Amino acid sequence: MPLALLALAVGAFGLGTTEFVMMGLLPDVADDLGISIPTAGHLVSAYALGVVIGAPLLAAVTARMSRRKVLIGLMGLFVAGNALSALAPGEHWLLAARFLSGLPHGAFFGVGAVVATGMVAPERKARSVSLMFLGLTLANIAGVPVATLMGQHLGWRATFLGVSAIGLAAIVSLALLIPHDHAHAPAVGLRRELVALKSVPVWLALGTTVAGFGALFSAYSYITPMLTDAAGYADSSVTLLLALFGVGATAGNLIGGRLADHSLRGTLFCGLTSLVVVLALFPVLMSTQWTAATAVVLLGTAAFVTGSPLQLMVMEKASAAPSLASSANQAAFNLANAGGAWIGGLALAAGLGATSPALTGAALAVLGLGVATVAAIVDRRRVGAPAGRERVVASHVPEQAEAVRY
Repeated sequence: MPLALLALAVGAFGLGTTEFVMMGLLPDVADDLGISIPTAGHLVSAYALGVVIGAPLLAAVTARMSRRKVLIGLMGLFVAGNALSALAPGEHWLLAARFLSGLPHGAFFGVGAVVATGMVAPERKARSVSLMFLGLTLANIAGVPVATLMGQHLGWRATFLGVSAIGLAAIVSLALLIPHDHAHAPAVGLRRELVALKSVPVWLALGTTVAGFGALFSAYSYITPMLTDAAGYADSSVTLLLALFGVGATAGNLIGGRLADHSLRGTLFCGLTSLVVVLALFPVLMSTQWTAATAVVLLGTAAFVTGSPLQLMVMEKASAAPSLASSANQAAFNLANAGGAWIGGLALAAGLGATSPALTGAALAVLGLGVATVAAIVDRRRVGAPAGRERVVASHVPEQAEAVRY
């Protein structure tokens, strides 16, 4: 695997850290700015809104630019957003800075995935994507806990300055390691990029992302009350348990990338099926502390097995617009975050119990399996060979494609 993937992973580490660290800093930010914690929670939504808007928009407007320069520019915008967050004098300025910080998130992962797959052989594409995502999963193990501790001891503004430093390190890494000859996007044009997104298989792949990761966030958004109210853990233990989720996510990401290079759709179906089983068993697993800890690891593993296959599938279904489609998948991921949390909250509000969000998550995972099945049927009809198992791998030239049997 090219060393340049390390530069993408460093950027992903910074993005993952700033995305999730706000959850742990909400009380500190609320106290310092004199606002309530629910009001401070809007800062989480502002970042997610930036991702949803910025992912397809920035990918589209930079479609004809050098991808190396685009990645460096996106990380520069990320540094600016976090630096402004650290300097924000009040709530509204911080909201705007968090929105700005979220704008480059999806586009970086989208363009980065295209660059990563362009640097490796076709049989290693999924693994290259998983190595870039490794930075995101490691952020949950190390980045978020360290950044949270920094905010608690040095002030929340120090956290965002620290994240800005990670962004600067990513810029240096990208400039040194991303090769020029692999980083130039073909002159596709915005109109053709948008036309490529009209494909039914692309929307089915995006729908699978929304349903599959909506299942994850339906449960994960309320994992703390599950661990404390159902499993009986003390509040002080939750941070360590969330790090276990990061361990599971890292393992699932690496496993999914390796398996997807052998069977893209097979890995996706296995991951979604595992997610259904794990979430359905959550009420039982949360009955004791050791099984609850195991459930947290399994949740991260099952969910992130599907990460690389879904990213690569969206790119392949829109081979004429891989950057835009890949970025749109990141927007779908954040829609899943918001939608899954909302659906899980409905179950809690209905008084169905602390573990009820996991059961709604299982239902969403079943929905994801259904969408993935429809996508498989549509693909077979388009290929015209029901018994075949053929997938199209996007080449460097949009008009060309390479058929790979697995």
